[in-house]
Amino acid sequence: MIPFSVLDLSPVTEGSDASQSLANTLDLARHAERLGYKRYWLAEHHNMPGIASAATAVVIGHVAAGTSMIRVGAGGIMLPNHAPLIIAEQFGTLAALHPGRIDLGLGRAPGTDQMTAQALRRNLAGDIDSFPQDVVELMRYFEPEEPGQRVRAVPGTGLDVPVWILGSSLYGAQLAAMLGLPYAFASHFAPRELMSAIAIYRERFQPSAQLDKPYVMAGLNVVAADSDAEAKRLFTSAQQAFMRLRRGMPGKLPPPVDDIEPLLDPASKAMLDHALAEAIVGSPETVRQGVSEFIARTGVDEIIATAQIYDHAARVKSYELLAGIRQELPAAG
Repeated sequence: MIPFSVLDLSPVTEGSDASQSLANTLDLARHAERLGYKRYWLAEHHNMPGIASAATAVVIGHVAAGTSMIRVGAGGIMLPNHAPLIIAEQFGTLAALHPGRIDLGLGRAPGTDQMTAQALRRNLAGDIDSFPQDVVELMRYFEPEEPGQRVRAVPGTGLDVPVWILGSSLYGAQLAAMLGLPYAFASHFAPRELMSAIAIYRERFQPSAQLDKPYVMAGLNVVAADSDAEAKRLFTSAQQAFMRLRRGMPGKLPPPVDDIEPLLDPASKAMLDHALAEAIVGSPETVRQGVSEFIARTGVDEIIATAQIYDHAARVKSYELLAGIRQELPAAG
């Protein structure tokens, strides 16, 4: 069966706070582990009131300590915000604490606005243009120590921390292929180049010490409920949040509305229809059909599902319903 995983943006809902959000994250991770999800990833975003996972490595440690088997990782760390050695030490520490359970997904976007990126780095000298070199440097810190090596990641050196490349364009696909790394595509918010990116990655893949053949994971918005109508209502929270973000007004995750159409001008509707084109929203049967079609069309090896749902119980139930249809789906590509 194709593996399912969870991408949790640790949503902070209107009327709540980060403490509750992080408690919900651990609770969802425990449910995901019980339900057979393969991995639980958290993402680095900054200056966003509706996302509580800015200190991503800290949250990963919290989730890993509160679970026992599920893989936990970053989807992803925005490497231009950090020195590679710092990330090697952080994830080396996580791997030492939780052997065989830590993943490190790397992205080249800042995960924030330009002013906040400046505050994170103090200057923008380490920009996205150095991303490939930074990835290679980071990976070297996980290799066995060489004679005379003066800079080491402690912990980190010699530890098995799988590195992934994340992307929403053809750039990441080419880099992942060149380095022989697994590739995760952000089709949950940038689906336009999904098929082209997968094709380029598979065509150009060069085997490496980490991976002998291409491995593609796709991000997917999946909201499941007892009925299509209820799932569509739950999904309006994510639609509202995404619309506000694209307007430059990020905020906490809003409650759902019965009808989102009155809130959308033509430009907003077109933007949502494009950015969330791959979203699968509905009853278990609707979701089964949608996910099955997506797997058949893309041939992905794994799906990592995200669900920005206002009510935590409804979010847990959505993942329970998704897990329940897994046995009925086609095999991985």
